[in-house]
Formats: sequence, C-alpha cells, structure tokens
Amino acid sequence: MTIDLNCDMGERDDIKEDRILALISSASVACGAHAGTPALIERTLRLARHHGVVCGAHPSYPDRENFGRVEMALSSDEIEATVEEQIRALAAIAANVGVELAHVKPHGALYNVAARNEFVARAIARGVARWSRSVILVGLARTPMLEVWSEMGFRVAAEAFADRAYEPDGALRPRSRPGALLTDPMKAAEQAVTLARRGDIQTICTHGDTPGAEWIVASVRARLEQEGILVAAIGRSNPPFRD
Repeated sequence: MTIDLNCDMGERDDIKEDRILALISSASVACGAHAGTPALIERTLRLARHHGVVCGAHPSYPDRENFGRVEMALSSDEIEATVEEQIRALAAIAANVGVELAHVKPHGALYNVAARNEFVARAIARGVARWSRSVILVGLARTPMLEVWSEMGFRVAAEAFADRAYEPDGALRPRSRPGALLTDPMKAAEQAVTLARRGDIQTICTHGDTPGAEWIVASVRARLEQEGILVAAIGRSNPPFRD
C-alpha cells in the first residue's frame, strides 16, 4: 500500500519546516493570499527541493486577516481569477528555484466551500486550467468536488487529515468547535493509519501551523512505516491518483 504524506507549508516563519520536509512526500505551498511572503515561499521551495519533496500550489480566498479560513462572498469569475493569479505568482518563484508544481490544493475556507458547492469547485478548476491542465487537483475525500474536477478533465487525489477531527457525517469538524484539531501525535498517527487503510485515500495531510506539527508528522510517518504503508508523493511512479 502506498500513500502520500503532505503538509501545508510556506505560511509562517516560526514553523520548523526543515524538520517537516525531511519526513513528508509532498508540500502544498502558500501563494501569498492567505499567508506567506515571497522570501518565505522561496525558502520553503528551496528546502523542499533539497529534501526531494514534490510541491504544489495552495491558493485561498484573498484574506490574510483571517488566514483564508473565513468564506468570502466572491463570484465564480472572481474565484477563477484569484486562483489563476495566485498559482502564477507561486509558479514564477518556483521556476526561479528549479521547482515544478505538480498539484493544486485549495486552502481553508475555499477548500471547505468547494467540497460542498459545485459552482465554487468549478471556478477553482477553471482558474487552474487557465494556468495548466497537467496538475493534479487535491480535494476532500468522499465529496462531490473530486467528481466535478474529474469530469472537467483533471486528475484528482482524495485527501484525508491526520490532525483534524471528523464529524459523524464525514465532514471536517469546524475549527470553531472544541476538539477540531488533533494535537496528540499518537492520536494523529492512529487516525492516519485508519484513513490510509480505508482504501479510497491517496494523500494524508497534516498542517504546518498545528501546534507541535513536526512531532505530529514524525509520529504519523513512523506509524505508517511500521504498518508497512509506503510513503510516496502523488504524481511519482505508481501514482496514487485517479484518472
């Protein structure tokens, strides 16, 4: 069994990214709209290249004040335009450091809204398509966003979260509710193994801004390997994405 282990990166200066990037197989890098600066993003991309980590774009609602975690009343055209703009900005930095972007994964509220709103999901995909159709789109497992993107001609990867709690209906627990974050490395690792063995997950995420993120990633990686689950990036040999 193979699974991708990814982390959202390039968002804050106080995150021990070097330690995290030594353990993961892919990174979704902030594009500057919700967090990150050109200098921080470049540093993240250089570290990722050093560790052989596959990188992708992590576009969001353009809302740094709320870290992209609050829904914005943007039209489909506005979402399409900002997604394209953000990816192109990141791609330009990546090209300068010799990194090719392999996937796109929306961030925060944009991700969560797209999981349940077909119009937002389509707007995101159109924005990506204005830049490239060759990348993989990463979205929440067992939600319509993956089917929408697949129907639009994209390869997709179903994602689950090691460090987030789930509601009984399979939705992510809102961050405003108690227990939304799993900060215990052992609990996150146990959840990661359970999710990986479900059979319909291609990539498991941890968040770089979760308290103790480096310890969570280390625990998840170790536990996956103990269970005989190979960690490899989406888009590499025997890629765990769906056509």
